[in-house]
Amino acid sequence: MRDNWGQVSLEYLLIFAISMILLIAFTLPLTDFTIQTALDVSDSLDMKSDLSKLSQAIQTVYGQGQGSRQIVNIISQTPSKIDVTDSHVSCNLKLKDGSRKLVKVTSKSNLAKTTIPISEGTNTIVVEWPVGSETMNIHKTG
Repeated sequence: MRDNWGQVSLEYLLIFAISMILLIAFTLPLTDFTIQTALDVSDSLDMKSDLSKLSQAIQTVYGQGQGSRQIVNIISQTPSKIDVTDSHVSCNLKLKDGSRKLVKVTSKSNLAKTTIPISEGTNTIVVEWPVGSETMNIHKTG
């Protein structure tokens, strides 16, 4: 009679172990996907915030006219490129799954179309409108 109790306990233990393996096998990929999605949203919002700072600096220099200058520090976790035109500032951000998302902020200026390479870490970008010049300049220093 004692042998039957041991067999029942072993069967319950086996069922519990198989259930745990199945639960882990199905939930880990879903958790990983959820974490990647949350990180992508965070990276997109960080980039949009940085582009908004740059757009604000561009509009400030444009509003103040010749002789004005603004410096913007952008901290990036991955290398990328910021595209600047007379109507917007944008970045084609690479997401964790390998796809890309265009993050765009509007700004009015007289800047020519420019691409600014952003490296990992702190990047200092100078927006200026030199005295006697018809157009503004934007460039990365350092």
